Order: sequence, then C-alpha cells, then structure tokens
Amino acid sequence: MGVEGCTKCIKYLLFVFNFIFWLAGGIILGVALWLRHDSQTTNILYLQLGDKQAPNTFYVGIYILIAVGAVMMFVGFLGCYGAIQESQCLLGTFFTCLVILFACEVAAGIWGFVNKDQIAKDVKQFYDQAFQQALMAESDTNNGKAVVKTFHETLDCCGPDNVIGAITPLWREELCPKKDSFLKTLIETSNCHRKIDELFSGKLYLIGIAAIVVAVIMIFEMILSMVLCCGIRNSSVY
Repeated sequence: MGVEGCTKCIKYLLFVFNFIFWLAGGIILGVALWLRHDSQTTNILYLQLGDKQAPNTFYVGIYILIAVGAVMMFVGFLGCYGAIQESQCLLGTFFTCLVILFACEVAAGIWGFVNKDQIAKDVKQFYDQAFQQALMAESDTNNGKAVVKTFHETLDCCGPDNVIGAITPLWREELCPKKDSFLKTLIETSNCHRKIDELFSGKLYLIGIAAIVVAVIMIFEMILSMVLCCGIRNSSVY
C-alpha cells in the first residue's frame, strides 16, 4: 500500500529536491572541470622554476570538487529512485550518504576558510622567486624570465607588489606585456600580487556560494527523507 495524503506530497517534494540536487551535482562537476582547465590557472599552475613546481593546492581542491559532484549525482539519483519506489532501505541509505556528504562539506568549508589566503600566498611566493631570478645577471641559465613572462602575459600584470618593482623600471620593456608606449605600460598594467589575489579569490567565492546552496538543499532533503521514511513505515502497518 502506497503513502497517501501529506506523506504523498512529501514523496513528490523529495523527488523534486533530489532532482535539483542531482542537477546541482552536475553543475558542480561542470564548474570543477572548467576550473581545472581554465587557461589562466592552467598556464600559471603548470609552471616549473628549475626543479620547483608551482603550488598545486588549488588543484587538490578542484579534484575534491570533481569527486563531490560525481557523488552528488549518484546520491541524487538514489534519492529520486528511493522516493518513487517508497523504499525505506534506499531512503535510509540516501539519508546516510547525505549525512556523510554534509559532514565532509562542513569540514571542507572550515579548511577552506582557514586556508583561503594560503593558495594566493603560495603562488605569490613562487612568482617572487621567479622574479628575483629573472633580475639576476645569470638568469639566462634558468627559466626565471620565462616563468615571469608567463605570469605577466596571462594576468596582464607587471611586476610584484614591492618597492623593487616600483623603482627599477628598466626590466619592464623586456618582461612586461607590450603596450603602445612605456608610459602606457606603466599606467595600465597592475602589479601581479593584486592580480593573483583577484584570480583565486574570485574562484573561491564562486565555490563558496555553490557550497552554501548545496548545504541548504541537503538539510531540506535530510528532513524530508526522514519524514517520508516514517510515513512509509506507518502506512505499512495498516
């Protein structure tokens, strides 16, 4: 005997929420793949300065997002099927998966909030090391200039955010993106520290907004799945 009345409404409401959850998983998976293959981050984070690789903490987070998106799609499908079939077993499994996902999301959110500035800081340190090597007389023996030029061309910036970058303009014509004139290059190009902050902070805000939306949906789904499970149990008694 199927559920009736308000419990039946909850059944279809849970199906709708699960379909939205499945779509959200697909969107997160798509956004994560876009971030993984974004030309700006790819050009910068694939750089290598001598034997030192550019910081890859950002990509670790992206791989986690890809996994989360795939799991969300699977859990969303499980919830939709469990709601339509009115299966207590599937709904219980779905609820357990949601609790685990929610706990992982909270833990990832706390980690991201604590380390939100660390990614940009690591990349800026990598850039500064390359910049110092590019200014050295023996820089032809390393790839410091190539790394700095890649930063400058990718981010349309010129020089670090420090006094050295401001008072030594002679390197600009060689390392910075070419404008119509030297004065235009000096005025229109921002320092690279600011551009690096803008690049990663914008992407982290996008991830944060998506995480909040998904967390709200998950809370509603946990409540609805428990109510529906109780309704199915009560209806089977009669």
